[in-house]
Amino acid sequence: MITVVERVLPARLGTGFRWLLASSWLTNLGDGVAAAAGPLLIATLTRDPLMISLAALVSWAPPLLFSLYAGVLSDRYNRRKIVLVANAVRALVLAALVALMVTGTVTVAIALVALTLRSIAEVFADNATATLTPMMVGKDDLVIANARLGTGFITLNQLAGPPIGAALFGLGVTWPFASQLLLVVAGVVLVSRITLPPHGQQADDPKPDTVRELIAGFSWTIQHAAVRTLALTILIFNFTFGAAWSVLVLYTQEQLGLGAIGFGLMTTIGGIGGLIGTGLYGAITRRVSLGALMRIGLIIETFTHLGLALTHSPWVAGGIFLVFGAHAFIWGTTSVTVRQRAVPRELQGRVGSVNTICVYAGLVVGSLIGGLLATRFGVAAPFWFAFAGSAVFVVLLWRQLMHIAHDD
Repeated sequence: MITVVERVLPARLGTGFRWLLASSWLTNLGDGVAAAAGPLLIATLTRDPLMISLAALVSWAPPLLFSLYAGVLSDRYNRRKIVLVANAVRALVLAALVALMVTGTVTVAIALVALTLRSIAEVFADNATATLTPMMVGKDDLVIANARLGTGFITLNQLAGPPIGAALFGLGVTWPFASQLLLVVAGVVLVSRITLPPHGQQADDPKPDTVRELIAGFSWTIQHAAVRTLALTILIFNFTFGAAWSVLVLYTQEQLGLGAIGFGLMTTIGGIGGLIGTGLYGAITRRVSLGALMRIGLIIETFTHLGLALTHSPWVAGGIFLVFGAHAFIWGTTSVTVRQRAVPRELQGRVGSVNTICVYAGLVVGSLIGGLLATRFGVAAPFWFAFAGSAVFVVLLWRQLMHIAHDD
């Protein structure tokens, strides 16, 4: 047992990181449960399509609106306290929502407000949490530390959480939210045990200036060639990814001939691919440089779009989703590690928030493009667009990828 634990979570990562990992896994499970339970709650309160669509809106709008400010606070104040306060706010919102559901007084408006407040608090908690790992783990160990954090996100947030949330909702509308409440509280207790080195502004520092601090984060990102190119890569490839994946449910129905269960199966296969990626990641990074991994990953993503545009076979599409799931985990973990190695500790929050903005801006714009293309040219059109756009950008970026990963 000791050997297995040591292999999965080496002692050199430190006790503090183990507390952080346990907290991350528990809160990721809660977020996965909520991902299914939130829309289901709104759907039980109203059948208005506009109101139901707002349940999806409140999940991605807060990161786009509040990530930059969350990054400023993470660099300005004690990061552990930010995580504790943000998760405490999440717990209070969930407790209030559960109480209203138990008393039968919850309305659509109240539910949407509660889900929005929960998402906003999650933005601040996630941004500060992401800055803790490079404070506790050496640069050489960031690969394995981020891999373990990513494993929890895939297995608990994406795979286990949603079906558990749906099952709990079937038992009673309050169960999934009460479960997330308990998991968030447990995460708070675990993070409270972490000890960090001194950081943040001191008493004799100049008065905080949010605009100046935001500009400093953007300026550093723009002036650092490798991190700037990484942020641009994230923006462009989420732009093409968002265009294709925005019509994925229609694609599985119209081009693959599958129903709702088939759509769920394809997304599950992608999650299984992510698990395979987590198992192979350590062995791969011992043999392949991070720069080469990034090159290979972007090629895989480009040809994923091409393969899905061409095939009408669920079996072929399933194989593509499996490979893409592994790629998504490997490339995501690698990009986070590369950024954390390059960015100074005092700027981790702000530069991380710039990357978050790139992710969601790309997804939002890409989704709009994908919907328009599918309406005008058919469900395969967004995948052809994603393939062409990704291919062009891979060619333009090819030389820079090795420099991004500090392999020059």
